Amino acid sequence: MVSTWEDFYAKHPPPQDLEQNEQALKEFTKKHFEAGNKVVLVTSGGTTVPLEHNTVRFVDNFSAGTRGSVSAEYFLEHGYAVIFMYRIKSLEPFSRHFMGQKFLDLLQLSDNENPVITVLPEYTQKVAIVLRKYREAFDQNKLLQLTFTTLSEYLWLLRSACQALAPLENKAILYLAAAVSDFYIPSNEMSVHKISSTGPPTISLQLVPKILAPLVSLWVPKAFVISFKLETDESLLISKARTALNKYHHNLVIANILQTRKQQVIIVSKENNYVLSLTNEQLNNGNEIEQLIVNDLVEKHAKFIQSKEIS
Repeated sequence: MVSTWEDFYAKHPPPQDLEQNEQALKEFTKKHFEAGNKVVLVTSGGTTVPLEHNTVRFVDNFSAGTRGSVSAEYFLEHGYAVIFMYRIKSLEPFSRHFMGQKFLDLLQLSDNENPVITVLPEYTQKVAIVLRKYREAFDQNKLLQLTFTTLSEYLWLLRSACQALAPLENKAILYLAAAVSDFYIPSNEMSVHKISSTGPPTISLQLVPKILAPLVSLWVPKAFVISFKLETDESLLISKARTALNKYHHNLVIANILQTRKQQVIIVSKENNYVLSLTNEQLNNGNEIEQLIVNDLVEKHAKFIQSKEIS
């Protein structure tokens, strides 16, 4: 059984913090609309599908949030305001450079009664560069971060973000890099409490409605919309990407293979497809494929805006 997107929203209550997030979205987009700025919504990280209302167990989607968090930084460098919508505890712009124990390795502690913490000299330049960019983004109110965990939270927040972005029309980009679950358990079919472990449970999953359809046709019909297609079978990649374009009528699909996603992607448009890639040397030197992706998209978005103004 495939439910419609209207059914999904009707059967799943909005998250408790939705009203607060909607207010933040409204204020952020209004400010940048009035300033004439371009705004990009970057979705990032995976969604969970709870198996119980009082959730102990859930089905998860693989994603560390690398693509989204890195891309958000490059969009900021190009002057975009960024709404970064991400899975709690996945990677975030700027702080991604200092994850986990690596952060403590950058620091040194003076040995006296009034300890002073400083950055080790060999890391000072790197930390200063990242910190300067971070401060600039927030001082200019160019970065709004919103979180989700479950599929339902993601879909509610996505719709609200689209509604806030709609007035920007062709100055808005949707960069849908989150790994969204394809299957879910309807709310009325979930166990209230923890599923018993006395025997193997029988769980019936339903297909998640394809939100790209109302997003492109109803919510942000004038925006520049990019979706992602991740596959493990290279022979299916381009055909699946092109099928999505033909079905949902958005602007681009960024197609990638799981094993090579950090080194190569294929940009698929209605007209053609082409590869963006890093050499092994570039990869080893710390270059990021997201810089090539964002550079390409910024150029395409400028042409998109120009074509709409002419028409």
